[in-house]
Amino acid sequence: MTQIKLHAYFKQWMELYKKDAVREVTYAKYKLTHRNLQRLVPDLTLDELSRLAYQQLLNDYAKTHERQTVLDFHRHIRSSLIDALEEQLIHRDPTRKAIIKGTQQRKHKTKFLNQFELQAVLNNLVLDEGLNWDYFILLIAKTGLRFSEALGLTPGDFDFAHQYVTINKTWDYKSIESGFAPTKNKSSVRKVPLDWQTVIQFSQLTKKMAVDEPIFVKDKKVYNDTLNHYLERLCKRSGVSIISIHGLRHTHASLLLYAGVSVASVARRLGHANMTTTQSTYLHVIQELENQDNDKVMKHLASLV
Repeated sequence: MTQIKLHAYFKQWMELYKKDAVREVTYAKYKLTHRNLQRLVPDLTLDELSRLAYQQLLNDYAKTHERQTVLDFHRHIRSSLIDALEEQLIHRDPTRKAIIKGTQQRKHKTKFLNQFELQAVLNNLVLDEGLNWDYFILLIAKTGLRFSEALGLTPGDFDFAHQYVTINKTWDYKSIESGFAPTKNKSSVRKVPLDWQTVIQFSQLTKKMAVDEPIFVKDKKVYNDTLNHYLERLCKRSGVSIISIHGLRHTHASLLLYAGVSVASVARRLGHANMTTTQSTYLHVIQELENQDNDKVMKHLASLV
């Protein structure tokens, strides 16, 4: 056993195994775990780390965090302690049978709008002042792109003749040094068909721009919160429920499903790795549509008598 402090060991472990091995945004979460260890157990050493001490650490963290956040905190620490066990720095796994608690889950914002609510928002967009954030909102509403995917678009990604936009990169808005980054996964690389109105609008807006420069990101850094607050004000002005920018993606997918578009087609359009992701995310919509289908089936069967 060793008297090295838990937070010091975790810092050494994450710098050795995680730095430059995971995405910067993921590594930032490990650094947050380290800061919380320093705050909660500044003097706890590995040789003092019993199951009781570890459970108390989780309980203290859970007082101000939701269960999922506590679970992530636990997974980070446990991964480091499994290595400590293999290195014989500790002789028993203090995380065994740990109980994950947490505060009551907060009420989250509405995930999506219905067709009439979305139309009310779109009616309040200002689209006669050149390329602005209103066009950004319009594009996500019509394509279902992720926030980072829309930020990463360049004029060269649009094929106006064939009416589609190619998604093959994102904009890493979370890093200090922003720039282009890979897509979330291989399935995220895709061609998203565009309606003729969007084609006309963006062909005019981008015709004088450099083909390889992002159309929405200019000199200053872009923050997700800034756009969410902008959309919040727009929703209030439109008299509809407040949603986030990501909620526009949910709105897009939900409206397609209600319109009768197959789950497989929606999954491809959203860039989901598989249909299971789409089905689990929009289970409430699919179940509602299944109930409507059941009514149709019963009416059809009744007509055969």
